[in-house]
Amino acid sequence: MSQRLQGKNAIITGAARGIGFTFAKVYVGEGARVAICDIDFGRAESAAREIGDQAIAVKIDVTDTASIEEAVIKVVEAFGSIDILVNNAALFTAAPLVEITETDYRRVFDVNVHGPLFTMQVVAKQMIAQAKGGKIINMASQAGRRGEALVAVYCATKAAVISLTQSAALNLIEYGINVNAIAPGVVDGEHWDGVDAFFAKYEGKAPGQKKKEVGAAVPYGRMGTAEDLAGMAVFLASRDSDYVVAQCYNVDGGQWMS
Repeated sequence: MSQRLQGKNAIITGAARGIGFTFAKVYVGEGARVAICDIDFGRAESAAREIGDQAIAVKIDVTDTASIEEAVIKVVEAFGSIDILVNNAALFTAAPLVEITETDYRRVFDVNVHGPLFTMQVVAKQMIAQAKGGKIINMASQAGRRGEALVAVYCATKAAVISLTQSAALNLIEYGINVNAIAPGVVDGEHWDGVDAFFAKYEGKAPGQKKKEVGAAVPYGRMGTAEDLAGMAVFLASRDSDYVVAQCYNVDGGQWMS
C-alpha cells in the first residue's frame, strides 16, 4: 500500500500529547516528516524521540506571533519546506456566564483563536513563497456548532475557528492551499479529566460521572478516540482532498448532523 503523505513535511501544534501526538505518529506512518510543535518542549522532545527520526521537536507559544515565526523558521531549516499545518493546540474552560473572568476569556481566546489565525498566517506566507500549494487543517469542535450553558467561552472560540477556516480557505485556495477543519465530538484522553472536573464542580456530579454520561449519549455508543480522528486528518492532508475547500467535517460518532 502506498503512503499517502510520502515526502510531505508537516507542522502539528500541541502535538506533544493527545490528538496531536496521535496525528504525528499516523502522519509519519504515511511517509511524512513531522514537527512536534508544543509549548512544553521537554514533552515534545520525548514525543519526537518516541516517533523516531522522521519527527523533530520545536518549541512554540501560539499566543505569541514571534514564537510562531521562530518555530516556522526552525521547521523550514530542518525540512526545507512546509506542506501541511495542523492547528491542534487548544485550551478548554467552563463556567456559568456570571462567573466568567476576563483573564480566563483572554487566556482561552489567545490559544484557541489567536493561535490558529496567526499560525495559519505565518505558515501560509511560507507556503505561498514555496509556490507548490499546501494543506491546512484546523481542529474545531462540535462545541463550535452550538452554545452550551456552561461553556460559553470555549464554544465561542471553536465557532471562531470554523469561521476562520471558511474565510482563510476562500482567500488561500488561489494559491493552491486547501484549508479545512475537523469537528470532533467528545474525545477520550487525559484532557477529559480536566473537563470532567469542571462539570463535577458546576453540576454537582461525582468525578467521572459526566464522562460516563457523555459517552453513553454518543449514537455510536462510546466516546471517540484520537485514532478515530486520524483517518480524516490524513485525508485532509493528502491529495485525495485537493478539491475540498472551506469544509468542517464532523467526526463525532453521530452527535451532530450537517
